[in-house]
Amino acid sequence: MRKGLVFLSFCLLFSLINSAQTGKVFDQLSQPSKILKGDRNFAIYLPPDYETSQRSYPVLYLLHGATDNHTGWIQFGEVLRIADKAIKEGKATPMIIVMPDADTKRMGYFNDIRGDWNYEDYFFEEFMPYVEKTYRIKSEKRYRAVAGLSMGGGGTFMYALHHPELFSSACPLSAYTGPKSVEDVKNRAKRYYNYEVSDADAEKYLSKHSALPLIESMTKKQIESVKWYIDCGDDDFLYEGNSLIHIAFRKKEVPHEFRIRDGGHSWTYWRESLPEVLEFVSDTFHQK
Repeated sequence: MRKGLVFLSFCLLFSLINSAQTGKVFDQLSQPSKILKGDRNFAIYLPPDYETSQRSYPVLYLLHGATDNHTGWIQFGEVLRIADKAIKEGKATPMIIVMPDADTKRMGYFNDIRGDWNYEDYFFEEFMPYVEKTYRIKSEKRYRAVAGLSMGGGGTFMYALHHPELFSSACPLSAYTGPKSVEDVKNRAKRYYNYEVSDADAEKYLSKHSALPLIESMTKKQIESVKWYIDCGDDDFLYEGNSLIHIAFRKKEVPHEFRIRDGGHSWTYWRESLPEVLEFVSDTFHQK
């Protein structure tokens, strides 16, 4: 009987220790937004030692793709399992991973051309300050990174290029790199939002929301103040835009990592990318 109790106690202790080594995800969180006039959803990953420590952590903003929401990286990307494993193996530093929702009411990470849906303003003026005050996050450039897939890869490019002073690293995966022309901007506005855009407004939008024109307009020093990891599958329909970004960076002699692996535009590909992303951003969080 005593042996049985000892064995049971050992099992309970092992279970408690094992559970303490597991991070936690919360995917039903929300925050009120004055800019977007309503509550905004988000999800968060807290590392295994968050509840037992008093330290602050670096942060990765992880952006979902089109038709997904803030739960995509949890449900399909298996962020809990992958982050826990990377931290346990010492390949990633303990970090907080924040996953915003850019799909409710209107899809996308940027301000609308007409100015009536300013998601990017919301992200930087309300969302980022809110989470970095609510959670124990190190609110400095060197401890802040951004990554995302597809539409979220486009958000990653634009956020890091618009605000290189805020991010130490950026990891666009299978990224949409922005409209290719004025006509492309106008056609997308008509197709997705059913409104007309003038040539002047389309030109202005193109210059700020297409990665190639942005890169051309920026200095090498501005761009390389962010560490870049670009990853796109050899069968991905967005391979051309990502390859052109790689070429543009090479021409400007901007240091960056560029990966082309076997695969397409799929969660199978992005689940394999995430451990590399966590390792890459962790390197930028460390003192060299």
